[in-house]
Amino acid sequence: MTENEKHARIFKALCDPNRLKVLGLLQNGEKCACHLLAELEIGQPTLSHHMKILCDSGIVQARKEGKWSHYSFDPRGVEYAKEVLDAITTLNPDASASKC
Repeated sequence: MTENEKHARIFKALCDPNRLKVLGLLQNGEKCACHLLAELEIGQPTLSHHMKILCDSGIVQARKEGKWSHYSFDPRGVEYAKEVLDAITTLNPDASASKC
């Protein structure tokens, strides 16, 4: 997987209102999927889809407890996402500017 593909996974995770709501809920700490289902008012298959995208991005991690998954921020993934955003939005004045 290329660096750009890794970066795209991060931004894909952040471009959906339901996933942003999940991230907001996780700001208070780990949440069981059952609590996320109740808060989001979506079905279990839809939640699973969103959580897979969030986990694939590295921002969220999952752990299984019985029949339920529990989700929380992955500190390394969150830090990496911040670094990516910073890197791609930082101006580089030393780079030669293209002129038309």
